[in-house]
Amino acid sequence: MTLRLGYGTNGLTDLRLDDALGLLADLGYDGVGLTLDHMHLDPMAPDLAGRTRRAAARLQALGLGVTVETGARYVLDPRRKHGPSLLDPDPDARAARTALLVRAVDVAADLGAHAVHCFSGVTPPDTAPDTAWHRLTGALAPVLAAAQRAGVPLAIEPEPGHLLANLADFHHLRVLSGDPEPLGLTLDIGHCQCLEPALPVDCVRDAAPWLRHVQIEDMRRGVHEHLPFGDGEIDFPPVLAALDALGDSGYAGLTVVELPRHSHAGPELARTSLDFLNKHRPPTGTDTARRPTGPAARNAHRPSAAEPAEGSTP
Repeated sequence: MTLRLGYGTNGLTDLRLDDALGLLADLGYDGVGLTLDHMHLDPMAPDLAGRTRRAAARLQALGLGVTVETGARYVLDPRRKHGPSLLDPDPDARAARTALLVRAVDVAADLGAHAVHCFSGVTPPDTAPDTAWHRLTGALAPVLAAAQRAGVPLAIEPEPGHLLANLADFHHLRVLSGDPEPLGLTLDIGHCQCLEPALPVDCVRDAAPWLRHVQIEDMRRGVHEHLPFGDGEIDFPPVLAALDALGDSGYAGLTVVELPRHSHAGPELARTSLDFLNKHRPPTGTDTARRPTGPAARNAHRPSAAEPAEGSTP
């Protein structure tokens, strides 16, 4: 089976990293989305190299794959959520975010990670779109160069309310950047339900050539709120079948449960999430390639549209 399931440490922030990894291995997960944050492999604290070596040994001993995620809320600035961003008007502030992402690439290489995840950030007030895109491409250039050297792809995530908010925006960035080889995509299945014009299952198929990382949770149309499975509107069996078929396009990464506001119940949600996904994933040998696609299939289960909620990552 191509579908390899992980759980994000941003949903296990009340656990020590060693305990979180042990929990996920015991439950039967294939890997982990490791958010670099003050409680889990702090990228700003001393002896990062030594702590990374120990984390790599722990992951290897447990047989867990890993993707490095960089969505920590206050890792750079204790007063500004996700600040500074790649779009900050201050060049030095943008450079601080770039440096963090370069550091994340180095950590990912040492961990043997599948990819490094990132996002654009919210466009600052009174900033023209062309200016914002210019800042984004400039700030990402050193990160992409580091990713090329390390052989670790950078997987940028479309986030509701951000400059790069949807799949069309990702392709716009590809064109502006000259379509660099290390630039890939993080696809969040809930975000597809929230604001993409296509069904989540069709988003998976359309994005397949560029996918380097996948996040998954439930969500409702027009509401950017990460929900436990069964609390939203997503039809998961066809989505999981499409994810399982990604091996045909070369995808070898993880599909990581993303519940960053549920750490208070993290261990139990990690268990019930895996039970849900295993229940709804396709059985071995299922032919997923012949499911109908196109406008008729999209419209058959398309929830009523609404304007997506503004704001940054939960």
